[in-house]
This record gives sequence, structure tokens and C-alpha cells, in this order.
Amino acid sequence: MIIIGGLMTATAVVAGAWYYLTPKWSRVGYQPIQPVAFSHATHVDQLGFDCRYCHNGVEKSWYSNIPASSTCMNCHGQVLKDDPRLALVRQSAETGQPIPWVQIHRVPDFVYYNHSVHVNRGISCVECHGQINKMDEVYQVQPLSMTFCLDCHRDPAAKLRPLDKITDLNWKWSDNPTVNAEQQRKNGQKLMQDWHVQSLQNCSACHR
Repeated sequence: MIIIGGLMTATAVVAGAWYYLTPKWSRVGYQPIQPVAFSHATHVDQLGFDCRYCHNGVEKSWYSNIPASSTCMNCHGQVLKDDPRLALVRQSAETGQPIPWVQIHRVPDFVYYNHSVHVNRGISCVECHGQINKMDEVYQVQPLSMTFCLDCHRDPAAKLRPLDKITDLNWKWSDNPTVNAEQQRKNGQKLMQDWHVQSLQNCSACHR
């Protein structure tokens, strides 16, 4: 019984590591080929789209939704409406069949993460996703590991910013020449106090 139990435990550990340590879960730089080429650099950095125009559930939901093809067609019904690169988008809008996007950023099933809680308390998209507004093709910038999350949870003030700057991915406290590192920390601590942000490090904060 002991030998069998040991073998089963070892198998479970190996299987878990094999599954969760693949590029989809942990490798920085993971960049799958998507069914439609979409440039955040063009749409966000050049045209000035706010992240929430497409990901409109991020302030209300635990997940950041992928926009429906009908959202794309709000513009592309007129702009590049016959471009062959958008054939799948047009087909999706007409048939209601979703585009099979490949998910890039993902945490294990045993981790609870709520986008709205973070976004509504001053954590910008850029903290986890990097400067996605500069990317022609999206790739994973951060490891999204337990260590990565705890580094922020131990010192939330260092990451907080005003709510009107959440989706301004180029913005930094240091853009203001009167704000030095010490003042930046004080600003973050004030936001932390005003919004009742807690430095949660207990297991149940993320594992429920």
C-alpha cells in the first residue's frame, strides 16, 4: 500500500509539473500564432483605443473578455471592410461562430484571480501584461507565478496609480518632474489608504 501510494503521488507530481510548467502556463515570451493578426500597437498606441472598448468586462468581471467580432465590425464595417486579412472576422460576425483565439495569459485552475478587483483599485493592465500597447503580436511578459503575485501583494503601494491612468499604459508617476521616488511611494500609500487596499498574503486570498 505504501509503495503504491508513493508511486501514485510521484505520478501526480510529475503530471502536474508536466502540465503546469509548459509554455502556456509559465514561459515568459510565449507567443502563439493567432487565427487573425491583431496589432495592439496599431489600435492602442497609434489610434488611441482604450483597453476597455474591446475588453469591456474587465471592470465588472473576474475575467477580461475577448471582444466579440461584432465589436471589431463597429469599425471594420467601414474601415478595410474588404481586406482579406479580416475574412474570418467578417465570417464570425455573420454566422455568430466565435473566432478561435489562442489564450496566452493564464493561471492554474487552483488560483483565483479577479480582474475587476485589481483594476478598480489602481492596478494597471501593464503590471501583468507589460506594454501590450506596443505589441504587434501579443506575448507573455510576466511569469504570472506565485512569487510574481506575492511581490505585488507584499507592497501594493508601489504599483498603484490613479484610476484615470489605469489604461494609459505609457503613464508613470515619474512623468511628473516634481515626483521623485519617495513622493511616488507616498502617493501609492495614500491611494492604498483611500481605497482600503489590503496587503493580502494569506493562502485563501488566491486559493479558494
